[in-house]
Amino acid sequence: MDIWGITIRTTLIYIVVVIVMRIMGKREIGKLSVIDLVVSIMIAEIAVIVIEDTDRPMLEGILPMIILLMIQILTAFISLKSEKLRQWLDGTPSMIIKNGRLNRKAMKNQRYNLDDLLLQLRHKNITDMRDVEFAILETNGNLSVIKKENLNSNKDHTVNIRYEGLPVPLIMDGKVQDDHLEKINKTRFWLKNKLQEQGVFDFKEVFFCSINHRNELFVDRKEKDE
Repeated sequence: MDIWGITIRTTLIYIVVVIVMRIMGKREIGKLSVIDLVVSIMIAEIAVIVIEDTDRPMLEGILPMIILLMIQILTAFISLKSEKLRQWLDGTPSMIIKNGRLNRKAMKNQRYNLDDLLLQLRHKNITDMRDVEFAILETNGNLSVIKKENLNSNKDHTVNIRYEGLPVPLIMDGKVQDDHLEKINKTRFWLKNKLQEQGVFDFKEVFFCSINHRNELFVDRKEKDE
């Protein structure tokens, strides 16, 4: 066994993998989508093959990693510009609990059972499902939870719940989300007037815009060089 050869190859592959993962960005570490998982597994397999097979040239391991890196960067760049591609690659979040009620259809579509839900709620220190107003299964498998707010209790111990609702995206990367406008019974004309009040006269000037339960708009404008 060529101990020194394996040591050198392992060190070099380690350095290459670290560089590749750093260039791919923190997204690979913080959020593993299906695509991210595939790339990570492939890089790991390539690294093992090159380390174990000392007769194989190092270039045969490094080159596929560089190709994977280029594919991932290209995919990420296109995804920034294309909402449809993002949804196809990463999927869309699923509302598991909506307005305090279980969404059985969403659970069935995601093959997400009650044991999964209860486990993730416990991770959020929630033991009673009645405390949850919204629970959203994110594209990376994490569960985001919005709890109900107890405002006050009257003498017979009934609790009044204030419905907060979720901020609704209206514009993403300059593109109006017409389906979201329909959900809140608003039109593009209404949105345009609201934006003009904030000095925005073109939808394409907006990188992100959302509306909260108080009908307040959050507007983030694009930089001039974008």
